[in-house]
Amino acid sequence: MSCDFKEYKKADIGDARVEYLEYPGNGPSLIMLHATGFLPWVWHPVARDLSCDYNVLAPFFCKHREPDMENGGLGWKVLARDLAKLFQTLDIPKPYYLVGHSMGGAIATLATTLFGLQPEAMVLIEPIIVPEAYYTIKPTLEQHPLASKSIKRRNHWENRQEAREYLLSKKFFASWNPEVLDLYLEYAIVKSRDGLTLACQPEKEAALFLGSSQENPWPLLKNVDCPVLVLEGETTENKGFISFEKIAAAFPKGKFGMVKNTGHLIPMERPQKTQDLIRNFFAS
Repeated sequence: MSCDFKEYKKADIGDARVEYLEYPGNGPSLIMLHATGFLPWVWHPVARDLSCDYNVLAPFFCKHREPDMENGGLGWKVLARDLAKLFQTLDIPKPYYLVGHSMGGAIATLATTLFGLQPEAMVLIEPIIVPEAYYTIKPTLEQHPLASKSIKRRNHWENRQEAREYLLSKKFFASWNPEVLDLYLEYAIVKSRDGLTLACQPEKEAALFLGSSQENPWPLLKNVDCPVLVLEGETTENKGFISFEKIAAAFPKGKFGMVKNTGHLIPMERPQKTQDLIRNFFAS
């Protein structure tokens, strides 16, 4: 059975307007948070069938605020507060569930511990919770390894075919599920005055990378009282830098899982496996 009806909406959270993708359903709400620089549409193959049993919402956290590049970009604590405001604006009732990938996993954790969200359970897919020493460092744009690279990202194509050829030439996209790649090409690369450009502009993505060090989540993990599944990709490039097993162990009801034959981008590479893991964990 496919539950494919979806709507793209905007919500006024007081001092910003947040765009979000919604799959209206009759079950409890399931909120899905994307990785740095991505967008809700990469969740579509996962969210589509989950919406048979859940009311799925996926916000777009990239362009709804202007970043301050001289003072830490756009902090993830700010995004966690925005998530809590979105819950209030939409009057999302309990019970509800959270899924977060990469940056989204950290935002889900901060929103739960700092801003009062009370999910029944969470699935955190390679959440970017780095070693504690990192949070004492406030790098500039030039010093941050990911922000300094992302701000130089290519941001113009003449047409859709040129954009497709560019994506297919990059190792980064080589392991993506074809449907997710098509969705990225359609929604992450949008029309501009003189061709096509990224929906999440390079400076906005760089600001998000800079904002990762705004709040140290490690002292907060012990305060999460719901079950949490932390997933790691077997071939992730984060291996040796982030210990996802350690993160899982820091949650009182944490559980660790390894996803075989995939890297950091688990939802993009293996959407059906991602959906099964989410469904089975929340059902249990």
